[in-house]
Amino acid sequence: MTTERRGGGRRWRGLSLRLRLTVLTAAAAAAALVAGAFALTAVLSRSRLAALDGLLRDRVGVVTGLVESDTVPATLPTVEAGEVAQLLDEQGGVLASSPNASRTLPVLPAGPLAALRSSAGTGVLVLSTADDAYSRPGRVALHAVTYRGSPATVVVSLPLGEVQGLLGALRVALLIVVPLLTVLVALALWLAVGRALHPVEQLRRGAAQVAAAGGGGGLPVPAADDELAALARTLNEMLERLDRAASRQRTFVADAAHELRSPLAALRATVDVARSHPGTWTVAELAAELEPEALRMQSLVDDLLLLARVGARPAHPAPVDLRAVADGLAATAARVPVEVIGSGHAVADAERVTRVLRNLVDNATRHASNRVRVVIDQRADTCRVVVEDDGRGVPVADRERVFERFVRLDEAREREAGGAGLGLAIARELAREQGGDVTLAGSQLGGLAAVVLLPSAPSEGPDRAGA
Repeated sequence: MTTERRGGGRRWRGLSLRLRLTVLTAAAAAAALVAGAFALTAVLSRSRLAALDGLLRDRVGVVTGLVESDTVPATLPTVEAGEVAQLLDEQGGVLASSPNASRTLPVLPAGPLAALRSSAGTGVLVLSTADDAYSRPGRVALHAVTYRGSPATVVVSLPLGEVQGLLGALRVALLIVVPLLTVLVALALWLAVGRALHPVEQLRRGAAQVAAAGGGGGLPVPAADDELAALARTLNEMLERLDRAASRQRTFVADAAHELRSPLAALRATVDVARSHPGTWTVAELAAELEPEALRMQSLVDDLLLLARVGARPAHPAPVDLRAVADGLAATAARVPVEVIGSGHAVADAERVTRVLRNLVDNATRHASNRVRVVIDQRADTCRVVVEDDGRGVPVADRERVFERFVRLDEAREREAGGAGLGLAIARELAREQGGDVTLAGSQLGGLAAVVLLPSAPSEGPDRAGA
């Protein structure tokens, strides 16, 4: 049984969304129509019976008035078709009757009549009879009266044939109308769902074409400015970003392979020469020849690994003394002197902030002529660090491009200095990871100014320092 249910569930899920929606909605509509049909039949039945009971009470009242005024005619008057009116004595004998009823056959037998008369008391009792004395189902009303000093009973009967015929015709009509309406609802829903899902099918075909092409292109946007159009625009933006990301990745891989090829080629050439001419170099000379390229390759691999890990490792933000970091970098700078001005504290990961400033200071000392300056300015919510040099600077048009990976404006000089075009890219990525940024501007020293913005930490005043 469980296997059969699972198989049925899989078959149901295998149907198209359009068919499933149509079947479910048509089934719900059919259930609603059936429930409505039963409710209509019940309400109509009650209303017709209530109307019939009202007529019975009116007719009983008319006959009772004749009895009370002692003006009972030999033939009791009737108004409705099929109406039977009788005045019965205590033993159930007929005292007066309507023209369409027998003067000897009472509507109700004497035994049931006595029981009903006692339960009715002084009021009018209305009840249904499945079969009266005239072999017809109907509604009967009776009222206990006194006629010429003796107990009597007024009995009025109306047949239910008209009501039953009306309800039967209604049931037959509903048996035809409900299935027909269900089919019409299913057909209308099938067309409506098909029209509503047509843009979805267009999106699917567009996505299939993009997948077959291996990327690029976009999805068709529906003409109507609705949720599907918004979805198509969002998916197109996502595809565009993915395409750009894939393009950047391909470029990155190609550039990384190109950068690694040079030191590997140099290492291979040195090894081949050493193998071909064993006595040409000593071990120390061979190690000295291989070491720069090995270190360059190690630095490049380390930078690539760092870029790959940006955002993947959890940061540990804490107050960082930027003056202490800058002083430590200035002390290790060898090519040109580095001047540090100002102080400040930023809320960031100390190791990553140190790497940001080291990359910027290394870049400045590499391109400076005689001077590098680090200016730290702490403000209320931002700590600003400017690393300046007196070199040739970077043209305004290239100040964003140099943040791209492996971009070098002066490739020969960059290569000699050991750069691979990753320093600024790493600095910006790490700064943004800390909630800051790195931008480039012109320097007052005549060269380039790298501006670092980081979240500021509360400065330590005299009271806190004393504490």
